[in-house]
Amino acid sequence: MRAEHVEPGDPAAIAAALRGRLTDPIGVFAAPGRANLIGEHTDYNAGLCLPIALPHSTYAAVARRDDDVLRVASVQLDEWVEVPLSDITPGRVSGWASYVAGVAWALRGDGHRLPGMEVIVDGRVPLGSGLSSSAALICSAALAMCAAAEVDPDRTSLVRATMRAESEIAGAPTGGLDQTVSLLGEEGHALLIDFADHTTRQVPWRPDGDGLALLVVDTRASHAHADGGYGQRRADCEEAARTLGVASLRDATPEAVEDLADDRLRRRARHVVTEIARVQATVEALTAGDWRLVGELFDASHASMRDDFEISCDELDAVVDTARAHGALGARMTGGGFGGSAIALAPADRAGEVADEIARVFAARGWAAPGVLPAPASASAHRVS
Repeated sequence: MRAEHVEPGDPAAIAAALRGRLTDPIGVFAAPGRANLIGEHTDYNAGLCLPIALPHSTYAAVARRDDDVLRVASVQLDEWVEVPLSDITPGRVSGWASYVAGVAWALRGDGHRLPGMEVIVDGRVPLGSGLSSSAALICSAALAMCAAAEVDPDRTSLVRATMRAESEIAGAPTGGLDQTVSLLGEEGHALLIDFADHTTRQVPWRPDGDGLALLVVDTRASHAHADGGYGQRRADCEEAARTLGVASLRDATPEAVEDLADDRLRRRARHVVTEIARVQATVEALTAGDWRLVGELFDASHASMRDDFEISCDELDAVVDTARAHGALGARMTGGGFGGSAIALAPADRAGEVADEIARVFAARGWAAPGVLPAPASASAHRVS
């Protein structure tokens, strides 16, 4: 069995199709999904993360209206949701449209005067994949709405606005990693994000230059950021920090963590503290060109998420184990967990074999065929047309 490859689509063709569904469109804007190389569940613990932006994006076309109404539609659902801008409050809009409505609410809260708008979106980041289709939706809508309002806020303020939109209107807890890389990522680079002070640094990420390829494998197992698992892990981390008497687990030491009496909290905190250290070590390994060490850090990260943070699942473990057995330097789940995607760093000439072996394992276990996404580090949110 061969793996199913999920291509990002042609931006010009997607933009042209979206424009054709609106009267007098202002423009079409794209925002990428992301794959986090390492640093999982560290963002809301004031830690470090190292994601890349993917070529797979969500596209948003916008046109102004002459009233106070926001109308939004999705190509995938082909239905319109309508709400007055002044009526958008927490709990007022539900479902996928709450992510778009939340952006309007956040931008208005920042003092921007928004016109009535029609926004139609086309999502090319696989839903439920753990690759942040939600942030891609929110960030593409943010650029579209700013264009409609003729404002150009800096990207850092847009990150904050999109975070509020997702957490307060869509009701999905978020630490900010996804929105940050969707709005600030650069082609050929991973983005080192320090959530203690919200600073960022571009780190070269070009495995192809050394004969390697990064595979992103969508297990198509259930995944949702708004479910209880993500929120419970966040609550565990906050409780561990309170017990340790620190503002966040970024300030905790490994020795103090091991002294926690509660086994669950000790394991949760151990993952966060060691994961932050692994991000630092990965950046150093990339600087030194030590790809084998990068692979070992990927493996250690997955073991920590599987055993201490308990956010892996059989499908994710199967991807990691199969990739390693067939020549990958390292592999790990990526994203919030409980399903979604895994990444594997493999020799480029063996990447196809690795992907097909994963597909064969899935078929043998009676699981749905996984999707494999090309994953060059790509550009951040931008205007397409």
